[in-house]
Amino acid sequence: MNNTISIVTPTFGMAEYLQCAIDSVLSQECAQCDYLVADGGSSDGTVELLRSFNGRLRWRSEKDGGAAAALQRAFQEAQGSILTWLNADDVLLPGTLAQVTQAFERYPDAVAVYSGASWVDQNLQLIRPYPVIADAARHLSEECLICQPACFFRADAYRACGGIDPHLQSAFDYDLWIRLSRLGRMVYVPGEWALSRMHSANKSLGQRQQAFQEGEQVLLRHFEYVPFSWIYSRRVNKLDGRDQFFEPLEPSLYAYLACLPEGLTKNSRHPVRFLQDWAAQISWRAAGRMLGLKGPGLKGRS
Repeated sequence: MNNTISIVTPTFGMAEYLQCAIDSVLSQECAQCDYLVADGGSSDGTVELLRSFNGRLRWRSEKDGGAAAALQRAFQEAQGSILTWLNADDVLLPGTLAQVTQAFERYPDAVAVYSGASWVDQNLQLIRPYPVIADAARHLSEECLICQPACFFRADAYRACGGIDPHLQSAFDYDLWIRLSRLGRMVYVPGEWALSRMHSANKSLGQRQQAFQEGEQVLLRHFEYVPFSWIYSRRVNKLDGRDQFFEPLEPSLYAYLACLPEGLTKNSRHPVRFLQDWAAQISWRAAGRMLGLKGPGLKGRS
């Protein structure tokens, strides 16, 4: 069996973090690792940095259609039987690749294996653990509880499910997990495999509206239903600009009320389900808090 792990790092303008990501891969105890850095044509010192690693990894620097398009091309060329990607601002923890190889040997029926991870700041200081759970595949119709850099998948399963959607800019991992989960088991391995860096240039935070909109698009595509929590969080973010990560979601009665007609329209095939979803979130005390009175508040995604 070919146990080579092919890892791709898509990057653009991330020289500040890139060396840390590269070092975390090259320092792994894994004899069969095929590593490619796909740069989108950066002019911030990325090329000079990559040249310093010549002979230790493969790289290219040219304009592309974004991270998803770069990954699609790279995975088409990959020779490994196991695939993943590591963003330029993320980090693999020591021993991860050895554990990944062992996990696939232990679970031959798994299409993917994943483990725990932590959110860290620009200086790799812990913010909090990523909310990874063992049965994440069962909850994909509601939210993504798999941390991307801590998830590895079989190349044959990746190709069988159609691969990365290059038209998505931020939710392509979520979309891929859903399609992989329909082919077989996604196995959780206790432990921690990665650090996910959160900062203003991070796509999830820097392009919040796009992230929400693409998430909803993926949910409609696969489940024909967008939960209230997604619509509400997007509407609140559009109102106040809070990223809902470093700046917690602040309840909004206006956003809550506006969700009803939008949600019923968007979920036209499941109007009763959405109405129940919407109604379950509110109480008179919560409404009072949104109007500046005392009360516990509305439940929302963070």
